[in-house]
Amino acid sequence: MEQREIVQADRRAWMALTVSTLAALLTVIDISIVNVAFPSIRQDLGATEAGLSWILSGYSVAVGAFLLLAGRIADKEGRRRLFMVGVAVFLVGSLASGLAPSTSWLIASRVVQGIGGSILSPASLSMVLPEFPHERHSTVIGVWGASAALGAAVGPSFGAVLIDTLSWRWVFLVNVPIGLFILVLTPHFVRESRDSEATGRFDLLSVPAGTLGVACILLAVVQGGDWGYRSGPTVLIAAVGLVFIGVLVVRSMTHQHPLLDLGLFRFRSFWSAATGQVFFGTAFIAIVLFNTLLLQELWAWSALAAGFGVVPGPALAAILGGPVGSVANRIGHRNLLVVGSLSTAASPLLLLMRVGTDSNYLGTLLPASLFLGVGVACSFATFASLGLKEVPASRYATASATLRTTSQVGFASGVAIAIAVFQTGTDQGILVAFERAWMFMTVTLIAGALFCAFACPSREQIRGLVVH
Repeated sequence: MEQREIVQADRRAWMALTVSTLAALLTVIDISIVNVAFPSIRQDLGATEAGLSWILSGYSVAVGAFLLLAGRIADKEGRRRLFMVGVAVFLVGSLASGLAPSTSWLIASRVVQGIGGSILSPASLSMVLPEFPHERHSTVIGVWGASAALGAAVGPSFGAVLIDTLSWRWVFLVNVPIGLFILVLTPHFVRESRDSEATGRFDLLSVPAGTLGVACILLAVVQGGDWGYRSGPTVLIAAVGLVFIGVLVVRSMTHQHPLLDLGLFRFRSFWSAATGQVFFGTAFIAIVLFNTLLLQELWAWSALAAGFGVVPGPALAAILGGPVGSVANRIGHRNLLVVGSLSTAASPLLLLMRVGTDSNYLGTLLPASLFLGVGVACSFATFASLGLKEVPASRYATASATLRTTSQVGFASGVAIAIAVFQTGTDQGILVAFERAWMFMTVTLIAGALFCAFACPSREQIRGLVVH
């Protein structure tokens, strides 16, 4: 009987992980799938370039702005409960996006989607980790992280097929039945968990300060390329964001129940992972974007062909994600992160050295995509695993939300900076512009590898960490 209960508990835990990864997959697909829909949206709704930019940026800013608050609420009120709320909000935003009659409506709906994504994201991982013993957490996070790579892999191709056979609206409407399926499964396979010590009220000043601070900084980063990074609006919004963040930090140092848990930064594994993934996220998201641009803008591939052309790298990452996560404890998180960053750096470096104006997929983009796949498999989930290594189980959602916030800053920065660097070379030809962008990505990843090599704890040091 005891053995049967163990088997049932293990099966329940893996079903909970399946629900969690399906939701994470949904949110990631919704980022990558939109890129291929832009031409159709522009034609149908008459969207301007600024409008198209905000369809993507509005989602990213909303996700980053509410993560800290969502993580704290999840630990206090219940991770499963908040996860389901997040899925429901995400579905409302998806339905509204699919039915949008105008660009402004679509942007507002994408913001609602982003809020839903920010609510469910920290809870999606933290609600399943308590179901597994501590020694299996690296494997679990590896499987969960592989869903992000799978989302990046299937998003462009799946979106291209939907657009080609139906319309761009189904890029958003397809989320509705999948989300409803998640809402039905979650109560059956996921148990509620929370932080028993999180009984006090939130600092009412920290909540708007933290939310607006992150939102303003992301807004300045995202829009700086259009407004100019030295322009008055950009500088003003960035300054306002920094002031709000300053208020958040000061209040977090003095308030009994702060929004930002500064105690997490006492853990070397946490702060090194949070910082290291900013380097990685900045370059990774730029690589994904510019691989699509390479196929469509430089080599004049169709959207459908480009959607399938970028699949191999993320698909390889999804395949390797689980196995790589299972060996993280044996070979060391630091070693994996250094290898992952360098492998990812080889992707833009290869393109920088070999790409020309003539299409040469097999000799350039395919091997570059495979380097990217290996790098993502070694890095993406490993940052999350390392960051949670010393964190008590009661603070998983808060820690996960903080890690996702730093990652979101990297994502927003990567797109904005890469496009700005790209534009500096357009006067000398589109190939020169691509080369400058690839150089930025390569240097950023090499810098990230060096940071991880010196800042992240070694395997021996991790073995000495307190297991909570």
